[in-house]
Amino acid sequence: MPNSTSSESPSRDRVDVVLIGGGIMSATLGTFISQLEPDWKIELFERLDSVAQESSNGLNNAGTGHSALAEMNYTPENQNGEIDITKAINIDEQFQLSRQFWAYLVRSGLISDPNSFINSVPHFSFVWGEKNVQFLRKRYLAMTTSPLFEGMEYSEDHNTIKNWLPLVMKGRDPSQPVGATRMVLGTDVNFGALTRQMVQMLLQHDSFKLNLGHEVCELNRTDDGWQVTVAERHNKHKRRTIYAKHVFIGAGGASLKLLQKSGIPEARQYGGFPVGGQFLVTDNQELVRQHQAKVYGKAAIGAPPMSVPHLDTRVIDGKHLLLFGPFASFSSKFLKSGSLWDLFGSLNLSNLSPMVQVGLRNFDLVRYLIGQLCQSNNARYRALKEFFPQAKAEDWKLWQAGQRVQIIKKEPGQSGQLRFGTELICDEKGSLSALLGASPGASTSAAIMLQLLERCFADQFASERWQSKIKTMIPSYGVSLNDNAKINERELQLTGKILQLTAQFDDEAIPNAIKMWQEGERRTGSLSM
Repeated sequence: MPNSTSSESPSRDRVDVVLIGGGIMSATLGTFISQLEPDWKIELFERLDSVAQESSNGLNNAGTGHSALAEMNYTPENQNGEIDITKAINIDEQFQLSRQFWAYLVRSGLISDPNSFINSVPHFSFVWGEKNVQFLRKRYLAMTTSPLFEGMEYSEDHNTIKNWLPLVMKGRDPSQPVGATRMVLGTDVNFGALTRQMVQMLLQHDSFKLNLGHEVCELNRTDDGWQVTVAERHNKHKRRTIYAKHVFIGAGGASLKLLQKSGIPEARQYGGFPVGGQFLVTDNQELVRQHQAKVYGKAAIGAPPMSVPHLDTRVIDGKHLLLFGPFASFSSKFLKSGSLWDLFGSLNLSNLSPMVQVGLRNFDLVRYLIGQLCQSNNARYRALKEFFPQAKAEDWKLWQAGQRVQIIKKEPGQSGQLRFGTELICDEKGSLSALLGASPGASTSAAIMLQLLERCFADQFASERWQSKIKTMIPSYGVSLNDNAKINERELQLTGKILQLTAQFDDEAIPNAIKMWQEGERRTGSLSM
């Protein structure tokens, strides 16, 4: 059972929402709440000396803007040889909610320069070998049945693909079977820059307070919320207690241990196994100019989804880079700046057995991870040369990216299961929530935080005022874009124009869509001039 304490507290230490972790998820939730309830008091606690330094940092993730345009692990082939695009549709629709939300922030003047965090970069799937080409051909035919992936191009012609991807094709055996799909609507997203701008925007409100260098020590349930005890990271004896109606744990890999500190029954179902990531990175601008693309290959057998190989353009704080990977690495830390005791400290009687069961059942994954850990630098460069045949080792350096914690969950009456993706956990009262997992998390942050608001603030969420404001921020919310091609096209064009993404726009449709949006804001009294 969770620890409990009296709800009596000084009013100056009472807030409506405590956000734990200074990443994209806390920034997104805080921004939503500030727009829906400007008077609610929010405090954010980040253990490091600045926000967005862990998984949200620009160089600690691939910045894909996961929209399932190229990631083949989102479109598995079933036993009948058919391609299932259900997950791809779901992820793309969630990404479009994020894209609309970011466009709202720009259009409302809350963020000034969209190219500081999002840029157009076409997304490609690329394969070689006859069996893989057959798979990609079937994937293309399945994907193009959905209006979400209208405009996808496919080719098996070496010259066509060379025009699309010169670095990938230069020096490649002309007899090698190859296939590629192209989606020009792809993006590169700097989630670190986006996080920092949202937090800076929140700091303009008197109702928001940012606490850097603070670590959460205890979480105890009260009669009407939670007692949160925090300590200064560099002075553990200096502590403070805050009373919050709601607590959100968005601390990346550290979320599992904080969830366990809360003592809520829902936490007993979960364990976690840390997997680090490494990338080869180059800033050689001659190479960068020849590769304006994110190119996804097929994952190795047994590899987790976060380990799908890809060669990416990155735009980080105005600088263009190329990134290849990821290569799995191991540390018992749950955060890049965490403790070597993180994994061992998370083990308990509830999750130890499920974690062992997962290890025994997922032998392909275990074998893959062992192989990655034993991989030499030469092996990494050989993997790079499969994508970029004429790559030179001296142009690239190895970068240790962020730590991810793969979810292990035990359902009642079942053995432990390895869960990929992200998972939102809420207590039965809706007073505490946490986010566990990895990709495609940041890309679908708006959709996940809307789910949280609906589950934890059900009465407010159902109100006409909240619904009207949410529709102003995200016009397609509640609508299946896959079933409404015209709405999907309208929102793609409108958000593309606002976010300054290089695509073809219907100039007649844009003013009408903007007018509809402005009228919606006037009705809710929230128009930013």
